[in-house]
Amino acid sequence: MSGSRLRRVVKPIVFLAALTPFALLVVNFATGNLSANPLDDITDATGTWTLRFLVLTLAITPLQRVTGWNLLAQLRRMLGLFAFFYVCLHFTTYIWFDKFFEWEEIIEDVTNRPFIAVGLTSFVMLIPLAVTSWNRMIKWMGGKNWKRLHRLVYITAIGGVVHYLWLVKADTNRPLTYGAIVLLLFTYRIWDFLRKRVTRTPPAHVKIPASPTHI
Repeated sequence: MSGSRLRRVVKPIVFLAALTPFALLVVNFATGNLSANPLDDITDATGTWTLRFLVLTLAITPLQRVTGWNLLAQLRRMLGLFAFFYVCLHFTTYIWFDKFFEWEEIIEDVTNRPFIAVGLTSFVMLIPLAVTSWNRMIKWMGGKNWKRLHRLVYITAIGGVVHYLWLVKADTNRPLTYGAIVLLLFTYRIWDFLRKRVTRTPPAHVKIPASPTHI
């Protein structure tokens, strides 16, 4: 199968798979198959899937370099936008179904509950990443500036882990697992950056010949 044909097959499959958690949540809500506290179920599911898609987005580059499968890079934007989709659902559930747009209560929550403040900060940082994910924005910003901005995804992922960790308090296995994965991916990117710097910089004792002034 050619690369373009494979891309046409894989992308719809990944899209449907990424949309499945939302579809199941809607079906379970409509049929009454959630727990006695459906609001908690929706909040937990949308928050967890946000973190999962952030981790998947961060994992794309290392996996691409290890496997050599260039198609993975073309899935990164989709996975990142699904992370934003689920965090929007997560945030909407909180301000609408939990707080009913009572802004005074929301401000009090942000002020007095650190895990909400961290979660809100992470959500806000995801907004410019989603807005600038299109090709025209990349051209308008310039590749280097775009890459600098999108490094915020690491801070956002760390914020998501901290938000989850401070939320659960007692059973920390799941947030710590996500934290370990994010740390591993972050460490890989630092190692890869330093490796490239070393290979590009010639040893101090090696003299680089001057370029000829004429042919």
